Amino acid sequence: MTLLFRGLTWRSLGLIVCETTGIVGAVYAAAYIRLGAVQWTDHILRKAALIALVTQLCLYFADLYDFRVITDRRELFVRAVQALGATSLILAGLYFWLEKLMIGRGVFILAAVLVILFLFGWRLAFDWAVHRVGPRDRLLLVGTSESAVKLARELYERRDLGVEIVGFIDPDPAKLGSPVINPGVIGTIDDIPSIVRKYNVDEVVVSLSDARGKLPMDKLLDMKLDGVSFEHLASVYEKYTGKIAVENLRPSWLIFSPGFRKSHFLRVAKRGLDVAVSLAGLVLGAPLMVLVAAAVRFTSPGPVLYRQERVGLRGRTFRVVKFRSMRQDAEKGTGAVWATKGDTRVTPVGGFLRRSRLDELPQLWNVLRGDMSFVGPRPERPEFVSSLTKEIPFYGQRHSVRPGLTGWAQVRYTYGASLEDAMEKLQYDLFYIKNMSIALDLFIIANTVKTVVMRRGGQ
Repeated sequence: MTLLFRGLTWRSLGLIVCETTGIVGAVYAAAYIRLGAVQWTDHILRKAALIALVTQLCLYFADLYDFRVITDRRELFVRAVQALGATSLILAGLYFWLEKLMIGRGVFILAAVLVILFLFGWRLAFDWAVHRVGPRDRLLLVGTSESAVKLARELYERRDLGVEIVGFIDPDPAKLGSPVINPGVIGTIDDIPSIVRKYNVDEVVVSLSDARGKLPMDKLLDMKLDGVSFEHLASVYEKYTGKIAVENLRPSWLIFSPGFRKSHFLRVAKRGLDVAVSLAGLVLGAPLMVLVAAAVRFTSPGPVLYRQERVGLRGRTFRVVKFRSMRQDAEKGTGAVWATKGDTRVTPVGGFLRRSRLDELPQLWNVLRGDMSFVGPRPERPEFVSSLTKEIPFYGQRHSVRPGLTGWAQVRYTYGASLEDAMEKLQYDLFYIKNMSIALDLFIIANTVKTVVMRRGGQ
């Protein structure tokens, strides 16, 4: 399976492990060059490991482990230099307070030079290998429906996944050779066995919603019994993209697909994590919340806190608590409307609070009360839920779990305020509900910290 963990691929894991080894080796080489023969001891290894840890945290915050972000070598170099600059500042602060952590006088600067040379050279070599070494999974798509083309386009843009679309199959012989994206239609149903052998296809991907009434299922069954491997398009889409495509999705796939299991242990562990994180956040964040409250109170008339009806677990409503970021009469005369980019209703301080997510700190109280979970689908207003449930299939299923202060959709998709955005976020929400686990929650929390620190996505 290409995805080792949701959001983490085998290639990403290999990159992290190799870079850890390389950074530790660069530090040791710098120590050897600067100080002469250095005995490899646990003492030096711990100091080198600290440098590697801080460096990789900064690389993570610079999105250098997200292959969707890095598009060219110039951007790679700029982000690497920025990350290593941040590493230098953090380590300088640590060394100032804890001198025992220093590996040796003059070693750090030399190590920094070696690390950046190693990182840039290694990333170029890694990028070359990803594009030159044969892909691990070769897929043949049956049909040229919108959902099949969408899958192919997303996989084409994610070269790091190591997936190659061999081509498309269409039941109509007249479409043979016609372009789709890249490549095009390379055969008909009868050609599937020969194409599988010729191109060493790993999986033939079929959308059951498109197949009914259009594809000869008896022929596909014969091919299956003859050794051809078939997979449902919805399962492949989920496997590689981290979301569940709701277009043309049938309830039967949700019913018989593995996942969506919420054991008693998971419920108890998740609630325990919610209580621990919300209590820690309320205690540690109390001084910051006092400052935010003062800023809201003295920069615009109206209450400091804003309470609003939201839809929660099993469709029950509750009142979410936030720091007020809009003027007091924001919806007078308009009713409930989505926030938009450059929304004139947002106060100057409120704009900062939204971008930094500080306006959502009081929701830790909702988490502690049990209205919300720390991780889950974001709760929507009843007015929006009513219309979205009618417009978007399976939208009501997102209320099968507690809504969250943060979620998979929040860290994987930018802020949106439209029907199309709601559809896209639902696909991520369904993926989270299907694969919900403590490990996934911790992964989302780590990504949320990065999103907040880098001030992305808020409006």
